[in-house]
Amino acid sequence: MGPAALDWDLLARRARLKDTARRCFNALAPETRRWLRSYADGVNTGLRRSTAGAPQFTAAGVAPGTWRPWTPLALWLSTHLLMGGFPSKLWRGELAERLGPEAVGLFSGDGPGSGGSNGWLLPGDRTRSGAAILAGDPHRIVLAPGVYQQLHVACPEFDVVGLAIPGVPGIAHFGHTGRVAWAITNAMADYQDLYHERLRRRGRGVEALGPDGWRPAKAVTDVVHVSGAAPVEFEAIETERGPVVLGGYDAGWAMSLRRPVTACAALGFDSLPQLLRATSVADVDAAFEGWVEPVNVVMAADTRGGLLHRVAGRVPVRAETNRLWPVPGWEPGHGWTGSWEAPPREPVSGTAVMANQRDLAAPLGVEFAAGHRAARIRELLGGSGNWSAGDMAAIHTDDALPSASALLDPLARLDGLSPAAARLQRRLLRWDRRMDAGNTDATAYALLRAAAVARLAAHPLLAALAAPSSRPALYQPWLAPEPRIALALGNLLSAGGALGIDAADVVRAAAEDAASPAETAAPWGHVHRLSPWSALPSLCESDWPGLSGDHDCVLSVVNVPDAVGRVTRGPVARYVWDLARREDSLWIVPLGASGDPSAPHGRDQLPLWARGELLPVVTDRSELTADSSPARSPSAAESPRP
Repeated sequence: MGPAALDWDLLARRARLKDTARRCFNALAPETRRWLRSYADGVNTGLRRSTAGAPQFTAAGVAPGTWRPWTPLALWLSTHLLMGGFPSKLWRGELAERLGPEAVGLFSGDGPGSGGSNGWLLPGDRTRSGAAILAGDPHRIVLAPGVYQQLHVACPEFDVVGLAIPGVPGIAHFGHTGRVAWAITNAMADYQDLYHERLRRRGRGVEALGPDGWRPAKAVTDVVHVSGAAPVEFEAIETERGPVVLGGYDAGWAMSLRRPVTACAALGFDSLPQLLRATSVADVDAAFEGWVEPVNVVMAADTRGGLLHRVAGRVPVRAETNRLWPVPGWEPGHGWTGSWEAPPREPVSGTAVMANQRDLAAPLGVEFAAGHRAARIRELLGGSGNWSAGDMAAIHTDDALPSASALLDPLARLDGLSPAAARLQRRLLRWDRRMDAGNTDATAYALLRAAAVARLAAHPLLAALAAPSSRPALYQPWLAPEPRIALALGNLLSAGGALGIDAADVVRAAAEDAASPAETAAPWGHVHRLSPWSALPSLCESDWPGLSGDHDCVLSVVNVPDAVGRVTRGPVARYVWDLARREDSLWIVPLGASGDPSAPHGRDQLPLWARGELLPVVTDRSELTADSSPARSPSAAESPRP
């Protein structure tokens, strides 16, 4: 990938992902290790047979490497390393240093939070069939190829459909065995700690200062080979608290990362084959008892009426300050106790909704998503007690924006505006607050919001946030002030007076700034367009569709760091699991089932996904046909075949 990928490679090496994967593999049950060995053998066979049809290898000028039995664990670790919250601790630490600890709460993700995953569970007494329905949509960075693949794994021992992470065996997140179905969202738990480290040389080795004095640290010299540039040599250090992931001895400062997977040499992969064999919510519950990270909220339902709503994963018991920001590794009181928080659970009564909000998992975290999406889903589902699987698409695609009141309420109180700003005021106060792709009012609102964020970013009281950070570029999405201000806009307008911010002045100035551009605003979908991330951008070029939705809509599609513009984060899959008849279940992914963009099934689901449509989950083999056609570009009119 060249020098642009160096920060990530350095983090992966410093965090010792490969070594951790090996340790976790060796600690698995013997039957799980055999399962992973077979999976790796299958991947290697597939790579030898099919790399001619994988243009990524040709474009990168590399040949595929040989997979080891522990490679799926390393892939899982790399996929979820930055999801555990430690980059946000860097942000809160810098925020406390620059504006004071009291400012941290104002920038909490709870008001409003970034877009995130949705899930809901309707018991049988709320459905047309009398059996439960489980539905939702995981939200991540939209990748090309996609982060989830639609999978049907069948053999004499089990028969499961679901959404799997490519390169990882089993179906960890969203699955349906015919008798039980499960789904997850991120619990927003805090389970990673950052420690400031004091290091010193002792002979040829390195020592780190801990609560009981100086202790030897592991230190090795490693090299990252960079395409098109010179190799980069660095020192990888691991203290008693964890690997040093930022800074180092030569940098004069260092931070180490401690996480459950390294503390207990376990990821929870013994759960994966157990889930494939599950036939009841009790089986799903037992399988997730061994899960480690990431920490998720789990919902499940079975054909006998069983329901499950719980948190799965390990959160360490330690000092509350550890959760907020980096703490000094040499001070007593910041070490892990060796105990784990009890995963919360609750009975399902009526309808259960999970949308990364501060509810079930509240004791385990610091920042959660705002409650707008969860409240809206409950409101929509409360309107009927006769739901079917096909009705769920209307929930997935709801584009109402309840959080708009945080900006529009102070706008309504303004007087003395210029004629253009007064027209914008009247226009937005008449707006139905739906972020519909064809709506120009939605664009006008987004322009006003962007202007408010820009005004706050330039405010003298927040000017300290503009100072450049010394952290690597990899962390800038977490440390850039404008996206953080955008996510905390509601808090800053309602409670920013504690910092001396006058909300009325900010909104007045923003209205004047946005008035003229808003009068010629294009429809929302013309500017709010999908822009998937690809390691090889040349393979990702396309005429991407415009999308409805926004941060706090149920249709949570996010354009941070751009206040108005390309969509980088959204639903990377949608699913509806029907417990009455699995064949009535539905799903879709943003692009297609193939990782080759030129293949017939490379992007054939894109137009349906953009419109909010779903495809049937077909498991009857008599209705399936093998696709052995050569790679070609599908026409715009083609629809996916089952």
